[in-house]
Amino acid sequence: MPASPLSATDKKTVTGFKKWLPLIIMSLAFMIIILDTTILNVSLRAIITDLNTTIQKFQWVITGYSLTLAALTITGGRLGDIFGRKKMFVIGAIIFAVGSFITSVSHSVGMLIIGEAIIEGIGAALMVPATSSLLVSNYQGRDRQLAMGVWGGIAGGAAALGPVVGGFLTTNFSWRWAFRINLFVAALLIIGSYFIQESQDREEKPTLDYIGILLSALGLLLLVFGFIEASTYGWFWAKAPFVLAGFTLPLGSLSIAPVVMGIGILVLAGFLFWEHTYQKSGRAPLVSLKLFKNSQFTLSVAIMMILSLGQAGMSFSIPVFLQSVLGIDPLNTGFAMLPMSLTMLVVAPLSAYFAKYITPKRIMQAGLLIVAVAFYVMRSSISVHASQWAIAPGFALFGLGMGLMMAQASNMTLSAVSVEEAGEASGVNSTLRMVGQTFGSAIMGSVLLSVLTSGLVSGVQASNVIPTAMKPAITQTVMSQTSAIEFGTAPQGNSAALPAPIKEEITS
Repeated sequence: MPASPLSATDKKTVTGFKKWLPLIIMSLAFMIIILDTTILNVSLRAIITDLNTTIQKFQWVITGYSLTLAALTITGGRLGDIFGRKKMFVIGAIIFAVGSFITSVSHSVGMLIIGEAIIEGIGAALMVPATSSLLVSNYQGRDRQLAMGVWGGIAGGAAALGPVVGGFLTTNFSWRWAFRINLFVAALLIIGSYFIQESQDREEKPTLDYIGILLSALGLLLLVFGFIEASTYGWFWAKAPFVLAGFTLPLGSLSIAPVVMGIGILVLAGFLFWEHTYQKSGRAPLVSLKLFKNSQFTLSVAIMMILSLGQAGMSFSIPVFLQSVLGIDPLNTGFAMLPMSLTMLVVAPLSAYFAKYITPKRIMQAGLLIVAVAFYVMRSSISVHASQWAIAPGFALFGLGMGLMMAQASNMTLSAVSVEEAGEASGVNSTLRMVGQTFGSAIMGSVLLSVLTSGLVSGVQASNVIPTAMKPAITQTVMSQTSAIEFGTAPQGNSAALPAPIKEEITS
């Protein structure tokens, strides 16, 4: 890789466009990484119909992307520490482009998972820690605070602008174009990386904690599996037997979901024990537990993880409500979520200015309070008779609160550690944020499916149109075809021959 035109000496004196070009490149990279998930959210109806799949299977695509990021972001940070953060950034951009291409030509949900959740996720896991670490190494003092404010604002804004971009492309062209444009953006990132100064820990030994990687990834996967599949197999008591490779697991009346989640917790506990033992032996662990002795760091990452959980759950469930209940198209779904993006984009950079007069702690406390109010306002405004703009005040308040917190939390997190620990701290920070997003979409998606199924079943049982003798069979049908019926599709299979009045009763 050619040497960067910005030498260590030049970095202190460079001004103008060259000074802020690295920020532009890093923000653009983070933007497309976050856009991908939000585009999927708003395009879910089109993709589910196009690929003939269900909400639950589609949920694996969204959750799988966050899960890959959560499992491998720390590894991406370690690789950047060892081999160079800019080098990992470029490699990640190339892998991300390959995954985007596969996703754009997918004709099955399995192919979509491979391209989006796995390959794109791996590329993003290399880029995410590199972006924040390169910002830390390329900027100092007030410039760094401003850079982190812009970077955080772009991240928050992208999460909300995604629905508009995805809605426009899906409504006017195809959901596939939302991923094809990533190829052009990736090319810009690779070219722009030439103007970013490399950052690498030369003294670091080129070793990786492979067992730590395996344990952390397996533990998270088991927990996510339990949450997602709870709507199918039951949260505690079994709704259906769990069959693996033709063998039915003898769990009695117990659902597989809590069993798998319990195993996942044990695996993650084993991961923490392994990391402690590995570090005591004098080797470099995947996660240095000493980072969590820093209260500022620990508090900041915990807050962002919880907020990411709420944001991801909301970003998954609200489009389902808007499209299945209110019947609006993807573009108008995106417009309905636009107030959140506008407030985030404005407030996040301004939070760096506010920090001159108010401590970051107070700014984050104010943001938390505003987010709590936003959730209450949004909950109060959602009803089957609401318009798409009824939830705008809640979205605007949410964007205001998140905008205040995101930049300050990122700045507080990385300012709490040394530059030498920046890669690892960034990896932990990004990982826990992705863990929050993973569980947000997994938990909310499972709860949403459970509620939808329960509502449909209750509607069938209470219906005066559906004959009593037909209700048991129709109940089984709606339980297996919840997502299709919610999007207005008549029951398929043996129930396709139902009389028109009964079909209308089920889908209305």
